[in-house]
Formats: sequence, C-alpha cells, structure tokens
Amino acid sequence: QVQLQESGPGLVKPSQTLSLTCTVSGGSITTTYSAWSWIRQPPGKGLEWMGVIAYDGRISYNPSLKSRTSIFRDTSKNQLSLQLSSVTPEDTAVYYCAADPRNSGKYDYWGQGTQVTVSS
Repeated sequence: QVQLQESGPGLVKPSQTLSLTCTVSGGSITTTYSAWSWIRQPPGKGLEWMGVIAYDGRISYNPSLKSRTSIFRDTSKNQLSLQLSSVTPEDTAVYYCAADPRNSGKYDYWGQGTQVTVSS
C-alpha cells in the first residue's frame, strides 16, 4: 500500500517561497509509468492541479502557476518536493501530494494534506 506524507511549514509570509516535501512509502517514485503530483485546495474552492513529476523525471506544470512553481525529487529518499515562490494570501490552501501508479489520469493514493497559510 502506497502511503504519502506531506511536510513543511504551516505559515509562510507573503513574497516568500513555500517549500513542501512529500515522503513516499510502500512504493517507489521511480516505478515505471508512475506519476506523482502536487494538488492544492484553497478554502471554499475546488482542487487545483499544480504539477507532476513522472517516474523518469519528466515534469509538467499547470500553466497558470508555471512561472512560480518548481517540482523536484530525491530518489535516494523516495521524496518529491514543491517550491512555490512569491506567495500571496491567495496561495493559502491545503496542499496534497498524490500518486497515479499507472499514469492513467486517476490518483489512487493521496497524502492527508497539509494546511499552508500565507500571512504576515
């Protein structure tokens, strides 16, 4: 059973960079065809896909966030990370990492999510 756990600071000041890590257990982020995404949900709004890193290291970003988003991984630690720069209060959200084990477009596994608030 794949398990994902997000971690990072819960409070970030405006204009700073938000940094989160997702630690994966029960599966490898390099398993063929797997894809690992960051998704967020602002309060009172729907889910917003931020980007994905595939098993082979290919990365795709949501065009609306691309200029501020970086996704990378540490295969030795089986972790993926998210950085979002120049944050504003509109970036306040619950941030999730999620796994699509077969690149089917369906996220079979989700972390519990971590609340990040952008406030001075």
